[in-house]
Amino acid sequence: MATQGLSIVIGVGASNGVGGALVHRFAKGGAPVLIVGRTAEKIETVAAEVRAEGGTAYTQVCDVTDPIQVTALFEEAQKLGTVGSVLYNAGNNAIIPFEEVTPELFEQFWRTGAYGAFLVAQQALKIMVPQEAGSFLVTGASASLRGKPNFAHFSSAKGALRNLTQALARDYGPKGIHVGHVVIDGVVNGEIVRNRFAGYLESKGNNGALEPSAIAEAFWQLHVQHPSAWTHELDLRPFKEEW
Repeated sequence: MATQGLSIVIGVGASNGVGGALVHRFAKGGAPVLIVGRTAEKIETVAAEVRAEGGTAYTQVCDVTDPIQVTALFEEAQKLGTVGSVLYNAGNNAIIPFEEVTPELFEQFWRTGAYGAFLVAQQALKIMVPQEAGSFLVTGASASLRGKPNFAHFSSAKGALRNLTQALARDYGPKGIHVGHVVIDGVVNGEIVRNRFAGYLESKGNNGALEPSAIAEAFWQLHVQHPSAWTHELDLRPFKEEW
């Protein structure tokens, strides 16, 4: 069952990205938010926006692939109140031909995309189980479902993440924890793509890219779903996306 306790949003960068949108939507829903990312300046900017809108926001820099830092994150979170939701949005994508993927790069994508989620989930679920309430929601991708050329590194990590969340949903759902996996199928109209591939976004036309705020709304609706009708996996794509 959903609780409007603290919302921990992990993987927040620019305000107009998915992570920033998640922060704003959960704060709008009445949850105090703990904003977690790798860059202090970026997460402090998002926190300032939330506070200006009348919400409550805290920040913490954390490397999700470091067990010590993840443990410290949740120790701090518990000092802020009951944990109502944990949103795992860490990770990024890149087009890399398979022959150019080094062992170090492959491991880097896996560590952020899957291993970090494992570390976060262990800490989050340890807190939520005694509550018999809470949401653990994860950002997936079309690569979670299939592998394509030039994305072997990414799809391997996202596929592992999807299987992890399925195992957790079957294990912890009966214990009152809503575990959800959100498949984002398509390009997101956020700062990263706008800065690097602005022309590509223009080519998609009106509503041809996913809006971060619309993605965040889907996460929110998963969080507040009645436990008699929980969704584990939800796929989101622009209406004109080929799939």
